Amino acid sequence: MERNGTADEAGVGGEEHGSEGAAPVLAVDRVQALTERELGELAEATAAAIIEGGGFGWVKPQPRDTLARYFQGVLLVPERSLFVARMDGVIVGAAQLVRPPRNNEAQAFSAQLMHFFLAPYARGFGLARLLLRRVEEYAAAIGVRVLNLDVRATQTGAIQLFESGGYRRWGTHPAYALIDGKTIAGHFYYKELSPTGRRARGS
Repeated sequence: MERNGTADEAGVGGEEHGSEGAAPVLAVDRVQALTERELGELAEATAAAIIEGGGFGWVKPQPRDTLARYFQGVLLVPERSLFVARMDGVIVGAAQLVRPPRNNEAQAFSAQLMHFFLAPYARGFGLARLLLRRVEEYAAAIGVRVLNLDVRATQTGAIQLFESGGYRRWGTHPAYALIDGKTIAGHFYYKELSPTGRRARGS
């Protein structure tokens, strides 16, 4: 597991401060393994985000075992990097950085930000911005120069987060998703990242 410091479809919500009291301890990690407890926390956060209308392509919450198997599979894919967001040590959200396969040299400079979400109970503390920043920092460090993403038009909190973070909308698909029989549009974004010089892609 790599600690990265404190602090599509994204059910992120606003970034205003939460309720009064002691501020929670926030952290974002890039993980390469998950314990059973962590899988349970991640599955719970994912299900909560799906119920609120965001997180993956699932419309209905999935059983814990299904979600746990999914994330275990993600960890096995070399082109995918899984980041988890924690609040007071508990996983409450996640994001994936997906790089092109090795045979796609023409697009090796780019990557896709996918499945970016926070559980509803973790929103409003700045954790979404921290998660986004950590993914961008890691992407730049491994040589990614352009980060792409797409999001449902109904994900207003996520759209606000991405646009305020410097992502530029380049197109809209009018029939991006089908939710409860209703066609939903989707927006496509990109952001150019500055090289950090830490290491070259593929090294």
